[in-house]
Amino acid sequence: MAINSADHPAKDGSFTVAALREQASVDVRTVDIGGVRVHKTVSEHPHHIDEVLQRDVIAVTHVPIDKIVPLSEAPQARQEGDTFIVPILEEVLVVEKRCRIKEEIHITRNQRTEQYVETVVLRSEDVAIERFGQGS
Repeated sequence: MAINSADHPAKDGSFTVAALREQASVDVRTVDIGGVRVHKTVSEHPHHIDEVLQRDVIAVTHVPIDKIVPLSEAPQARQEGDTFIVPILEEVLVVEKRCRIKEEIHITRNQRTEQYVETVVLRSEDVAIERFGQGS
């Protein structure tokens, strides 16, 4: 320990030495050091579509029957394979009332497959960021 000439000895031979302490003070402030600029561009590019589509084609056929049946035995609509059959009934006046099957309608569903091809335009966005100022 170094003794300074300004320090004076006490009567008992000891010295008094001044002690110093440093303190730090921290402050926060906002400083603008730059920024960014965003550029957005839209680009278009063709996209090719090649898909298989399915379609139902309905065929309606009139089938003449011309058959007399009792009213209690009148046929109901029915399904036979891919064909839905709807009987068309007509009452005919005779000495007694009878039901005559005039015709049937046969409805057949056929499926066709066809290729669907088209080119459509799809858009996508690209972004470029430009920095400026002190921190760039």
